[in-house]
Amino acid sequence: MPRKPITFDDVRGLALKLTDVTESTMHGSPSLKVRGKLLACPALHKSADTDSLAVSIDLAERTQLLAASPAIFYVTGHYLKYQIVLVHLSKISQTALKKLLDQSWQFVTTKTKPVKTSKPR
Repeated sequence: MPRKPITFDDVRGLALKLTDVTESTMHGSPSLKVRGKLLACPALHKSADTDSLAVSIDLAERTQLLAASPAIFYVTGHYLKYQIVLVHLSKISQTALKKLLDQSWQFVTTKTKPVKTSKPR
């Protein structure tokens, strides 16, 4: 029996159980943030497949996800420069989505700010 497709409402329900996650908007669309930093949102760029989720993640973890499950996780040229992985909501399980959101929460809450360097005079 086919499972019910995961929606952004399902994502919201899982994410709001995590500490300090709040609902917000990004470019007029719903998003989920932790202390103002993006956790997840619908993939908005035209290069992303319909019904995809953009999730903040460490680049090394993104590489692992892409290699392990290319049918679920992907990235387009637009997102290459961002610490984001795209997720086909129609192909991910609730369990895997929860794990991914937990990873994302850990990444977002421990991410350090880049060190500013002074310009040579």
